[in-house]
Amino acid sequence: MSSMSSMAKGSKISTTETTENQREGILQFSPSRFKIAVTMSDSVKIIECPRDAWQGLQGQLPADLKVDYLKALISAGFKHIDAASFVSPKAVPQMSDSEVVLKELDPPDDVEIIGIVVNEKGAQRAINTKRVSILGFPYSISPTFLRNNQRQTPEESLDELEKIQNKADDAGLDLVVYISMAFGNPYGDPWDADEVLAAVDILEVSGIKMISLADTVGIASNEQIRALLSTLIDKFGYLDIGAHLHSRPEAAAEKILAAYAAGCRRFDSAIGGLGGCPFAQDALVGNIPTEKLLEALQQTGAQLPPLKPLDTLLRASAEIGARYGVSHAAD
Repeated sequence: MSSMSSMAKGSKISTTETTENQREGILQFSPSRFKIAVTMSDSVKIIECPRDAWQGLQGQLPADLKVDYLKALISAGFKHIDAASFVSPKAVPQMSDSEVVLKELDPPDDVEIIGIVVNEKGAQRAINTKRVSILGFPYSISPTFLRNNQRQTPEESLDELEKIQNKADDAGLDLVVYISMAFGNPYGDPWDADEVLAAVDILEVSGIKMISLADTVGIASNEQIRALLSTLIDKFGYLDIGAHLHSRPEAAAEKILAAYAAGCRRFDSAIGGLGGCPFAQDALVGNIPTEKLLEALQQTGAQLPPLKPLDTLLRASAEIGARYGVSHAAD
């Protein structure tokens, strides 16, 4: 057994459940509650996530349409793009053409392309494209999620992550780990903030420098987002800790502001809010819309990346959603 999985088996398991307010997300945003004492950079990194927006669409997007959309994102100024995944085509048929799409894309050197992988084989596929600069791996404190999403136990997941990390190091690529179900899950698996903290501890010791917390089912309250991110950033401020939030449209801005006030400066989003999660059981729960992310962060004085107007991309995303069906991504 690897050192990473050995540490996982020794981590504390808590059965503390989320409070009713956390599950229902009813706490309201108050700017004064979310003041932070530490001084930090106002510079925000936005990771645009068309892969998450597309991967659950019912109709197959043509490869040339994906290429054109990704090129439009680059032209608009996006420098960090979660563009593809390298997993079983039976599990995610929408991403079966990732190699073809990235070959045609040929991104500029200053654009980071993230490729999601769940095993060593997928990592090698991503590396072989010579287009991917960051491998993304979904981990979770929910055993049920890991079993359903990638047919792995927590120990097997960490073993596979270690192999992927070695592949990334050998190829000179970076690695980001997503902690899925970081704010709770619909399976009844125990959730506790200490478990999330322990997971980050394991990842940090193994050398992971980029970690993103995913509210996979969109259940986190504003206070829960603030509290968990604040705790992690206070302890691991030297890591690049991000937020991959899902939300109903009307709640998105307050969740963004709560995360920003906690010190988060790395945000995943998708233009138009396309994409969601099949476990949320709410068709209105989807990715944080990039346009809402920008609008909310402008209130804070955050230093945002220079982007061109998104009108054309918003229309294109809406057309993709309407033409190819309802999206049910699973990050």
